Amino acid sequence: MSYLARGPMHGDRQQSESPAALLEIRGLRVFYGGINAVKGIDLAVAAGERVCLIGANGAGKTSTLKAIAGLLPVERSAVHFQGEAVGGLRAHELVQRGLALVPEGRGVFPQLSVEENLAMGAYIRTDRDAIRTNLHRVFELFPRLKERRKQTGGTLSGGEQQMLVIGRALMSKPRLLLLDEPSMGLAPLVVARIFEIIAEIASQGVTLPVVEQNERLALDASDTGYVMESGLIALHDSAAALLGNDAVRKAYLGE
Repeated sequence: MSYLARGPMHGDRQQSESPAALLEIRGLRVFYGGINAVKGIDLAVAAGERVCLIGANGAGKTSTLKAIAGLLPVERSAVHFQGEAVGGLRAHELVQRGLALVPEGRGVFPQLSVEENLAMGAYIRTDRDAIRTNLHRVFELFPRLKERRKQTGGTLSGGEQQMLVIGRALMSKPRLLLLDEPSMGLAPLVVARIFEIIAEIASQGVTLPVVEQNERLALDASDTGYVMESGLIALHDSAAALLGNDAVRKAYLGE
């Protein structure tokens, strides 16, 4: 059963009218065996736009990000990045083009040091001087990581590990960085700090679409929001409009 009344899926907004979109999804479908997890969705993200994707567990949010990032098979024409059809390319090929994913569940290399984990994010690069500059930038964003640069990743707290995987992704010099559940399992004060850092990264020119189960936090931090239900986009509007939508407030904001 849908949480939201089905009306115009995007209000009066049409993604296809955004030729300047940095990322554009056209009829994206994702299958797990015979299960259709994502059922032909469209969405667009302009350079510099703060976008969130919200919805209940199983709505298809993580599957969407994985498909965009090359971790699930999709049609070539389903994903366009910087005007190029890139659907179905492998993850490392997309990283080379400037598109990276910070996955749900973090996934640090537990036996490697913080510094070694960060170096893994630059594995596709050969510009050593620029890599050192990027490492310095990551340490400016995350002073805690600099303090623990020789400590193994597996011994960090949950919040420190989240900082580490974001920093590791930044070492690839992404133009578009997909974030999947960055607040998962973290204390409220740590979550607030993570989102402050996300805003700072965005201010430096990286576009960061976010999937987040803390819907209020996600909408507060975004310009635009998409609501997913059962593999479809149920609503698309400005974040402010979604925060003021009675159905969204009742279904997702606990009001």
